[in-house]
Amino acid sequence: MARRLSVIIPNRNGEQTIGRCLDAVFASPFDDFEVIVVDDCSTDRSAEIIARYPCTLIPLDRHSGASRARNAGAARAAGEALFFIDADCLCLPDTLSAAARSYERDPHAVTGGTYTRIAADDTFFSTFQSLFIHYCETKNTEPDYVATHAMVIDTAAFRKSGGFPEDFMPILEDVEFSHRLRRSGCRLAMNPGILVRHLFNFDLGKSLGNAFRKSLYWTIYSLANRDLLRDSGTASVELKTAVFAWLLHAFLVLLWLATGRTAWLFPIPPVCAASLYINRKFLALLFDARGISFGLRAALYYSLLYPVAVGIGGMIGLLKYLSGYGPSLKKETSRDHV
Repeated sequence: MARRLSVIIPNRNGEQTIGRCLDAVFASPFDDFEVIVVDDCSTDRSAEIIARYPCTLIPLDRHSGASRARNAGAARAAGEALFFIDADCLCLPDTLSAAARSYERDPHAVTGGTYTRIAADDTFFSTFQSLFIHYCETKNTEPDYVATHAMVIDTAAFRKSGGFPEDFMPILEDVEFSHRLRRSGCRLAMNPGILVRHLFNFDLGKSLGNAFRKSLYWTIYSLANRDLLRDSGTASVELKTAVFAWLLHAFLVLLWLATGRTAWLFPIPPVCAASLYINRKFLALLFDARGISFGLRAALYYSLLYPVAVGIGGMIGLLKYLSGYGPSLKKETSRDHV
């Protein structure tokens, strides 16, 4: 029977989160939906857990990544619209109804939601990440891309588009998909009322590792797409400014240490002030979310340590791109192939 929404969830070794994800979906008072979980050859108890729920389980025949999993789920969908979420995301009671309303208002748009400000596992590093993504994804009503942790799209339009790229980098397939749709004339929209709570389980190492990994692949993709300086979701102008300010400060301090000339330190205060001004809205959100203590710690982490991981990831991404690594995961023989 046709439904308004088909909820598509890719899963790979998600035994720690998939049960909570499905509990939250099926607790929704909105009932005009089906759930399709595509298991990407998990080696844990994921499939056993999923089988306890009234959903369609599609096992892939080989480990293929999230793009193929989402495409396989969409191919089996009976709903008018697809709602993509991840196996570590928890719907709120009104998430599905908000997604359905967005589709009804504009069925031709691809509409995105975002994370709640506070993470499902409310630790310092997890909530910092949730706040960062929430801020970056909601500041523009017409975003540069729509993320797959909360994406609503017409089923027929998705199938016509060809779906997510399967021969691609490990992440950012939703960015490529969004850019491809926008080039074809599709409108991208952000609805901050479509919210999911994310289970990050971040500590310091995982937070910095995530920043490094995303920066590495973002740099490769952005260089290939020739939009390195674009204000694009979590690849925001605010974050890029914070990284640039950190690198410039480090360079000026090294010059001072090498020459002993204090004049090299004079540009640091105005550069710091400019970075703080550009980041003022995000920094204000950090204080608003959890008070002064959290805000101070988060602001220091964002300004002093987080840019290090992002900067190193960006530099390695640049080197990999120059060596021929492209978003298609194939060696590029010339710049004409980018």
